[in-house]
Amino acid sequence: MQQALADYKKVLILPHNDPDPDAIIAAFSLRYILSKAMGVESQIGYQGIIGRAENRALVRYLGHPLSLSIDFTLPVILVDTQPCVGNNPWQPNMQTLAVIDHHPRKEIAAEIPCVDVRPQMGATATIIYEYFLCLGLEIPAVLATALFYGIKTDTRGLSRGASSADAVAYYHLQSQINVEALAEIERAQVPAAYFKSFADALGETRVFDNLVVAYVGNMHYPDMAAEMADQLIRLEEIEWVICSGVYNNKLLLAVRTADDRNDAGEVVKAIVQKNGTAGGHGTMAGGQIWLKDNQPADALETLYKHIRQQFNIQPDVIGQSLI
Repeated sequence: MQQALADYKKVLILPHNDPDPDAIIAAFSLRYILSKAMGVESQIGYQGIIGRAENRALVRYLGHPLSLSIDFTLPVILVDTQPCVGNNPWQPNMQTLAVIDHHPRKEIAAEIPCVDVRPQMGATATIIYEYFLCLGLEIPAVLATALFYGIKTDTRGLSRGASSADAVAYYHLQSQINVEALAEIERAQVPAAYFKSFADALGETRVFDNLVVAYVGNMHYPDMAAEMADQLIRLEEIEWVICSGVYNNKLLLAVRTADDRNDAGEVVKAIVQKNGTAGGHGTMAGGQIWLKDNQPADALETLYKHIRQQFNIQPDVIGQSLI
């Protein structure tokens, strides 16, 4: 990476759209590293929305480092995402210097100088943590707190897709965190509409043996389906959760599985097929299907058809209502 950035004074760091805590803190910490270790300044740009209350609290804690006003003339470093996956503003004509990610590796152009993609890692924040170790850089308390939170959320406290490297980073960072700041992030307050959306979604939830299928409807922010899926996967005797909702003329999907032997990424690709984009790995994945005139009926019908095929559910089985 030092070689790749040797001739540049400023770069653009791009996480995936609607960035989650892992993407936010990986990008923020990389900006710190580039400045301190290489004298390279950077802008963190993103597209979409930071809607989840905890994510907004994290951004406030970091001093609002992300910008929707993106300078696309700068050379690019992709963080927690990769080229051509459809969940970021990357374009083939961009000068791309590096890709840093923990998701399954996609086909990446050979001319990109630095590619650090480690699917065995549970979080991109763990990769960035190791950069600090390699450079001998001290990790400030604000970064230690945020890196810890990024690893914690992406691995569900080391219980989901975590490697030994994630555990080492998690426990080392835990001794350096700002406990009060972390509590404020994790307990961020939410509006009444948040609970109404959950109640509405529970009414549209169906259980098929070990599978839960839920529909949130129109969402106030794109993370709502994922939040619902994270809650429903805690149901007893449930192995799979597929949750969907509409946001910004797209049907967004969140897939979760309670069994580490499953591959949520392959399942979401199988149910989305060529109707949109999808990806993920291990126990969590997501996808998006573009809608016509923000009308989800046809897309939902196709989606449920593919879900039934994937899980061998007969057309006449309607599922058990959750409430």
